Amino acid sequence: MSHDQVRVARALLSVSDKTGLVDFARALHARGIELVSTGGTHRALSEAGLPVKEVADLTGYPEMMDGRVKTLHPAVHGGLLAIRDNPEHQAALAAHGIGAIDLLVVNLYPFEATIAADKPYDDCVENIDIGGPAMIRAAAKNHGDVAVVTDVSDYAAVLAALEAGAGSLSTALRRSLAQKAYARTAAYDAAIANWLSRHVEAEGPAPFRAVGGSLGQSLRYGENPHQTAAFYRAPGTPRAGVATARQLQGKELSFNNFNDTDAAYECVAEFDPARTAAVAIIKHANPCGVAEGADLLQAYERALSCDPTSAFGGIVALNRPLDAEAARKIVEIFTEVIIAPDATEEARAIVGAKKNLRLLLAGALPDPRETGETVRTLSGGLLIQGRDSAVVDDMPLKVVTKRQPSEAEYADMRFAYRVAKHVKSNAIVYARDGATVGIGAGQMSRVDSSRIAAWKAQEGADRLGLPESLAKGAVVASDAFFPFADGLMAAAEAGATAVIQPGGSMRDAEVIAAADAAGLAMVFTGFRHFRH
Repeated sequence: MSHDQVRVARALLSVSDKTGLVDFARALHARGIELVSTGGTHRALSEAGLPVKEVADLTGYPEMMDGRVKTLHPAVHGGLLAIRDNPEHQAALAAHGIGAIDLLVVNLYPFEATIAADKPYDDCVENIDIGGPAMIRAAAKNHGDVAVVTDVSDYAAVLAALEAGAGSLSTALRRSLAQKAYARTAAYDAAIANWLSRHVEAEGPAPFRAVGGSLGQSLRYGENPHQTAAFYRAPGTPRAGVATARQLQGKELSFNNFNDTDAAYECVAEFDPARTAAVAIIKHANPCGVAEGADLLQAYERALSCDPTSAFGGIVALNRPLDAEAARKIVEIFTEVIIAPDATEEARAIVGAKKNLRLLLAGALPDPRETGETVRTLSGGLLIQGRDSAVVDDMPLKVVTKRQPSEAEYADMRFAYRVAKHVKSNAIVYARDGATVGIGAGQMSRVDSSRIAAWKAQEGADRLGLPESLAKGAVVASDAFFPFADGLMAAAEAGATAVIQPGGSMRDAEVIAAADAAGLAMVFTGFRHFRH
């Protein structure tokens, strides 16, 4: 049973993160609230001169087993779980000399930080909190009578509520704190379960899956203004990118900024910075231009030339630290976000003149070969799959046509396939000399994607005043097999000379024959890159 106001007479504090602890406890003591504590928390409060009992004084047992056992006792859990207006519960408290606990303040062992730091297995296990979650769940269950605080950021609100309530806390606040407490322990357990899953040889999908995270940023709205949104950080070893990047300047990232910037950085990470400079320009999670270059300036100019109209208001991702030359060129048109591993001081100053332009420094590039999982919600459930960590450099390219590709065509086919991996399906990418010249994305028909990509290539030629389409002499990449020869013929008609695709269609022989008839070279990768 819940009571609208519950007076706080006794508080149990047991925290790993001691930020603000002493000031908070001192304010509780000033209100006449009795303090009980454990281990390091007790030492911190005692050294601050506060009168505080040890949990061992309540339980009659010392902390044991390296602190693994200290609060798992009826003297603690009885005090948290007893319903105040239940005569049987009150009789049990009296019979066993157990005092009620009205306020529990607990934050957990830093398990997420330990796995994020890639500590040894045994260190991670030792940072799995047992007593903390048990107490939190007990107090949260009994929120009709008990308030539970699991977040340092809530200290001020609790003190303000105690002041306003003359030492009492309202039902609304206790219920809100209980909800947050259960969300915290759920995210904590999810982190443990997901970490352990990496150390277990499982046969088939796990029967239960947990997804959790901590609030990284509240967002003004979602994809559209009528949708609410927030960004949550997932526990574990962080993957370099928008979630870990440091924002140097510019407006707060929006929901769409997060989504598009992630797509941009994952795309540009396909290009080894030790081999070449590379730039990806993204709009609505699709590349509108990707290019390699001798330096970032050249790569950006070549990427921009693929589709400068779509690039307006886009995301620019770089695989090397942003330099002044590239920065000057990028800021010439309206750009939402620039993300790079780092930036020179001069480049930072140049971007700094554009107050609304966000500059994100991720510190490193994500590894395109790294395994992991992606999660997508659907009505009533989750779809979980392994990350697409297939890289074209690792694929055995099988020539299936009479004509062998040239070395230049091989290089462009690998380039185009790296990009196609990051284009929404159905995806067609035309590329020449290490730059995209036409991209067709997200169409229901592959032949339509082929036609759009060819149209983009022709549009580029018209813009540059060239007599022939930019697709002339280019290669074409398809994220999945051509189910019919018509898509391939659209590429041939546009002037492509070589094709890279997964293969595997029932009509592969028909498509190969069409390629031979058109004089195309074609290779099969054996790997599909659907991206929905």
